[in-house]
Amino acid sequence: MPIPTNYSSPTRVSAKKRAFAQIQEWIIDGTLKPKEKLNDAELAQALGVSRTPIREALQLLNVQGLVEMFPGVGTQVTSVKKEDITKILPPLGALQALAAELATPIISQHTIDALREINATFAQAIKKGDFYSALKQDEQFHNIIVENAQNPYLASSVSNLQAHVLRLYFYQSIILTDTSIEEHESILKAFENRDKETAAKIARTNWLRAIDEYYAGQDDSGE
Repeated sequence: MPIPTNYSSPTRVSAKKRAFAQIQEWIIDGTLKPKEKLNDAELAQALGVSRTPIREALQLLNVQGLVEMFPGVGTQVTSVKKEDITKILPPLGALQALAAELATPIISQHTIDALREINATFAQAIKKGDFYSALKQDEQFHNIIVENAQNPYLASSVSNLQAHVLRLYFYQSIILTDTSIEEHESILKAFENRDKETAAKIARTNWLRAIDEYYAGQDDSGE
């Protein structure tokens, strides 16, 4: 099981949370590959923690659907099905729409201005073809909206689904286009107008459009 040794370790985080975040990142970016068996002792040694937080982290990842645990046999990374985009994005789009709706009456102009700057950076990354940077800017953009919805249960559900979206990006199911730049700006204008219906509608469309783009790419490739 190849494990990087040069990763940066966050400070002031519990061993379980640190283990969860790092193993999740390795699964998302493909460092730990689909169906790869996970050895808690090796992970514990690599992360400099005991086996207990590793096991706790793997249990959380099992609930999230990123690992499978087989009692008495072992734990392995789940498979990636590119077509699962059609299962992940509709509920995520609905949750993001709700977040936009809840945030609209209370989001400050200062936050809207910050989101506009993020969208500008997102646009630059898209135009340069730096899609990984664009992905991180897009994630930050939407996470701020979710935070402003001020609903921890909503935020938790979005976070779980978002992990799968990031993983699909690394396995080339998620395609970022400049259409999102315009949709982000439309969401911000809806915030400024305190138009929660429009904000919610565009937020939902922004996520669901990726499904059409995925299948359009499949048709172009002949798959």
